[in-house]
Amino acid sequence: MTVPRSRRALRAGRPVLIVGVLLALLGFGVTPAPAAVSAPLTVAAALQQQNGGVGTVEGYVVGQPTATSTVVRSNFPSDYALALADSATQTSTSSMLYVQIPTAFRASYGLRSNPGLLGRKISVTGTLTAYFTHPGLKDATAFSGAGGGADPGDPGTPGDYYATAVGKTGPALRSALHSIIANQTKLSYDQVWNALKDTDQDPANPNNVILLYSGRSQSKAGNGGGANDWNREHVWAKSHGDFGTATGPGTDVHHLRPEDVSVNAARGNLDFDNGGGAVAECAGCAADGDSFAPRAAVRGDVARMIFYLAIRYEGGDGFANLEPNDAVTNGSAPYHGRLSVLKAWNQADPPDAFEKRRNQVIFDTWQHNRNPFIDHPEWVGAIWP
Repeated sequence: MTVPRSRRALRAGRPVLIVGVLLALLGFGVTPAPAAVSAPLTVAAALQQQNGGVGTVEGYVVGQPTATSTVVRSNFPSDYALALADSATQTSTSSMLYVQIPTAFRASYGLRSNPGLLGRKISVTGTLTAYFTHPGLKDATAFSGAGGGADPGDPGTPGDYYATAVGKTGPALRSALHSIIANQTKLSYDQVWNALKDTDQDPANPNNVILLYSGRSQSKAGNGGGANDWNREHVWAKSHGDFGTATGPGTDVHHLRPEDVSVNAARGNLDFDNGGGAVAECAGCAADGDSFAPRAAVRGDVARMIFYLAIRYEGGDGFANLEPNDAVTNGSAPYHGRLSVLKAWNQADPPDAFEKRRNQVIFDTWQHNRNPFIDHPEWVGAIWP
């Protein structure tokens, strides 16, 4: 009798099956080969691999693409897309990967809902193909990393802006912060006008700015040199170190603020201290022959601006080494006082929503660096105990 092929194959396989069962009973097994694990692509690599394949890309969130060569860093219009780069401070769109965000991930990774993602490192898995007619990643199946709108100033998180400073104190902290914040876009003195109209916008009236010392809300269009205009106040008086309005500390918007022309003149180049008589057009302000005190609501703001300048400008980039001290007669020396009072102001008036928003707008849109003492006011005592 002829045995059908299927039965012959079954009989031929019996010895192998029996051996396999015996091996299993004796405790031996066959270990499958491990699956290959691919390392995440850098953004630079992903830009070169726009071949329709699936890949995982790791990079920093640097904004939202709205056109082929346009990426916005604030006022995000939607949660539909984000741009990744290999550096958190990248501003060239040619070095960015445009990522389409599917509906399921928009609540956690869309920038309108989570603006704090800016500057954070994430990983995305999807198809490497053009988006907005630009190298991109679409149809994402997984996001991981800093989701949910975490604060970029929160220490110890992946991609954190302050990662190299966390855990340090004294001179080591000072050096780390200087290295971080010195990487900035520098503005001209004319550009400062437009920057201040953005950074100091009145949250209750987008047509106005809030004047620093007086607290008055005034039309953005009312800038100039007239009696009731607002102009550009250098919180670290520019004569203290003689840096004028040259690009550098003279145009750094982390300490340039809108102020009434006459109040600006009343402050002049005075150091900061408590006490003094009333200042016209500046309720809550005080001044005497050698010092000025702003209204209580912004004394901490003033202190943190002074501390920022001291860390940012250490004398290595053509400008004086700026430093706070405990004097109020500093004149043209590169010092600003009074340190003990500024430290007390930093504690008594912690950062509020206006100051935090200002710091974020400067980072997102203008200079792409931050004032670390707004994000971490406790670092003042770690550097100036």
